[in-house]
Amino acid sequence: MIRIDLHAHVISPGYLAGLRGPDGGAPPLPPATLDGLEAMMARYAIDAAVISPGPPGVFVGDQGRASELARTVNEELAAIARAAPARFAALATLPLPDPGAAVAELDHALDRLGMDGVWLLSNVAGTYLGAPEWEPLYAELGRRGAYVFVHPALPPFPLPLDHPVWLYEFPFDTTRAIANLIYGGTFERYPRIRFQFAHLGGTAPFLAHRIASLADREPERATGAPAGALEYLRRQWYDTGLSNHALAVRGALEVTTPDRVVFGTDWPYAALPDEGGDPAPELDALGAEVRALLDGANAAALVPRLAGAANV
Repeated sequence: MIRIDLHAHVISPGYLAGLRGPDGGAPPLPPATLDGLEAMMARYAIDAAVISPGPPGVFVGDQGRASELARTVNEELAAIARAAPARFAALATLPLPDPGAAVAELDHALDRLGMDGVWLLSNVAGTYLGAPEWEPLYAELGRRGAYVFVHPALPPFPLPLDHPVWLYEFPFDTTRAIANLIYGGTFERYPRIRFQFAHLGGTAPFLAHRIASLADREPERATGAPAGALEYLRRQWYDTGLSNHALAVRGALEVTTPDRVVFGTDWPYAALPDEGGDPAPELDALGAEVRALLDGANAAALVPRLAGAANV
């Protein structure tokens, strides 16, 4: 069985250096080297991976620095994919919140560096995906039919409880972005964008009918989503990063079809089994046919180059 990880992170040297503040300090990120990723892939029989740097992203309060850092990170990750094209695909970092700078870097990353798509955070400095300020970026992604991996970010407000942000705020922030993409009309206007949402879409599958109820309760606020929220949720892709459990995947399959769920680990944050060589043994409960789709076959819709090289 071919297994492709569509949610893995590599924190490159330039990315880490660019995040250092004036005092030389950097965010408390785990070691996520290419060597470490390859060791994990060998341990769990993962044939190929789609890599991105992951949070916190490149916005550091200075648009010039953000653009420079995005270029550095893109060159580093693109070089990894070029060196092992059958093993890695690389997603471009865009220097939002400036949509003009983001489009310029998108063009460079896809056309000059040959990257396979882009990754976007659920929000950047409090602006969420689906916001009208970023319309030029959505338009260009739609024109290209781009592959877009959406990863949660820190919410733009102080955490109300003393719990780590990843515990539930990350999935909540993904849900905010999905709702904004639905009701801001982005999904309706740009159906060719191939969105993949991390962690099975956060809490969106569980809240699907509640999210959809806006059309009944306040229809004037749902005009940007004429097909209905449930239909837009069905059309997206969802990865199993940090969610490789039968219960969670069955919930996602209540809002979409088996061909729209892809395998992910969220390495180096992954919670992987200590025993055996299967990174997600619970997924066997879904049946061999569905498991094969999730593990590798579905990747062809998002990263056809990598899937073809891996003989999916």
